[in-house]
Formats: sequence, structure tokens, C-alpha cells
Amino acid sequence: MNKMFSGTGVALVTPFKQDFSIDFEGIDTLVNHVINHGIDYIVALGTTAETPTLSFKERKEILDTIIEAVNDRIAVVVGIGCNNPIEVIEQIHFFDLRKVSAILSVAPYYNRPQQDGIIAHYKSIAEQSPLPVILYNVPARTGVNIEATTTLKIAKNIPKVIGIKEASGNFAQIMTIIHNKPEDFLVISGDDAITLPLLACGVNGVISVVANAFPQDFSNMVRLALKGDFIQAKKYHYKLLPCMSACFQDGSPSGVKAFLQAQGLIDDHVRLPLLTVDNETKELIWNLLKIHRDGI
Repeated sequence: MNKMFSGTGVALVTPFKQDFSIDFEGIDTLVNHVINHGIDYIVALGTTAETPTLSFKERKEILDTIIEAVNDRIAVVVGIGCNNPIEVIEQIHFFDLRKVSAILSVAPYYNRPQQDGIIAHYKSIAEQSPLPVILYNVPARTGVNIEATTTLKIAKNIPKVIGIKEASGNFAQIMTIIHNKPEDFLVISGDDAITLPLLACGVNGVISVVANAFPQDFSNMVRLALKGDFIQAKKYHYKLLPCMSACFQDGSPSGVKAFLQAQGLIDDHVRLPLLTVDNETKELIWNLLKIHRDGI
């Protein structure tokens, strides 16, 4: 598992047509785009996929389309999470997971449970899951932080949980996990802009938003850093940094979809309550893309 989920994973966006129906051809285009440019694995139906706006039927169709497009070339992780563990378990049994390698499950949001409640939440999911589970900690969005001591308790006591996507932005917390975790427990960056320094601290890789649009450069940065070549990795980091900032300027995944549209890959449509980026941000994105193409 360490090898399978080391490197760069991409939280794949969901392409929509002008009428907001799913663009299945666009999914195929994106899958081949990221695989052909070096991505190590795909995360389907993460929050970047606008999953809360998708019906269960649509989610199943999207996952099936991604699996077919991947065609066993790289691993697929599926995002299945909410604040009700019973619903998470029901979704796990709803999907065809035979070609899926792991489940990424976000911290139970809104309820703001105690830390022991978070442990119980994941324990109940792990007991019912046929696949390994990766925690997802993103307190700025969920309203709850999975504390380092909680992550370590889960890592040491729930074998089915194999890692955590850490997007707290809290370096002290992430380093505490890295320093004290079981050897085979994965720590994955969930924040594009701080992935390089986190790699220096010992994370195994990243699950990236920006890598939808820049899979080759992001993968190159991560591979170089994992080999210890931070001088070359830093060049990619600073090449990508303005694009990372622009991706989140008007919300995610609106920004990265604007980059993808500018590259001629998919349209930039998003479902409400998200909106496409404004004209000022769109102009910035087009200019950044021109600069980015000039190389390091």
C-alpha cells in the first residue's frame, strides 16, 4: 500500500456539459490526460468532484466510467464519507468496488464530535469496508479536526485504516503524526501549496487538485522530492505556485476547471452553489497558463 499510494494522486474533477449533465467523454479525456502525464493514482468522487451535488446514480456512473477509462493502468481510490457512518456503510455496499484499491473517507462534518466519537466513526466504517480506508482531515471545511493523538490511536488500533490525507495545514500536527506513526501508515498531503515542505518532513505524497491541470509538473516535483532532490523539486514548486493560488481564488474546483478549459480539455461548468470564476480570475488563469508553458 505504501508503494501504491506514494507519489501523486489526483482528486479528479467532474466535467459537466452546458446543461449541467455529466460529460462522460470529458471524464475519459481527463483520465487519459492525467495518466499519460505521470499521475500515480486517481481519487474518484472526492469533494473536488463536487460529489455533494451528485445523485447516487450519477456517482455510480462516474465511478464506473473512471474505472473503465483507467483500465487497470493505475490504482483508483473512491471518496465515500459523510457525518453518518451508517450512510457511509450503505454507500460502500452500493458501489462496485472490485476495481477500487481503497476508500477515502472525510472526517464526520457539522456534528463536531468528540475525538473518541471520531475514532468510533472510523472503527464502524472499517469493520464493514471490504477495502482499506484512508482518513481525510480537512478542518477548514468540516468544522472538526482529527487531532494527532486521535490519528495515531486509529493508526495503531484499526488495521483496516492505512493512512490519512492531511489538509489541516498544521505542520506541528502533521509532523507529530509522521514521527510517531506505525512504519507502514501513510501520511498524504492534502494541500497543494505546502506539499513540497511536507515532503521534506516525511509525507508519502499528495492527493492534489492542481494536478488535474498540471499532472506532469506536479508529479515531477513529488518524484524529485521523494528521491531527495529538493533543489530540482523546488523549481517545479515555484513554477506551479502562482497556478496553485489562482486555482483557489474563486473557489474549488472552479479555478482548476478554468485551467482545464483554457487547455482545451473540458468545459468549466460547475454545479450550484459553486459558480465559474469571474472574468478577472479567468484572464489571470489564461496569462498564467501562457507563462507556465514557457517552462522552468
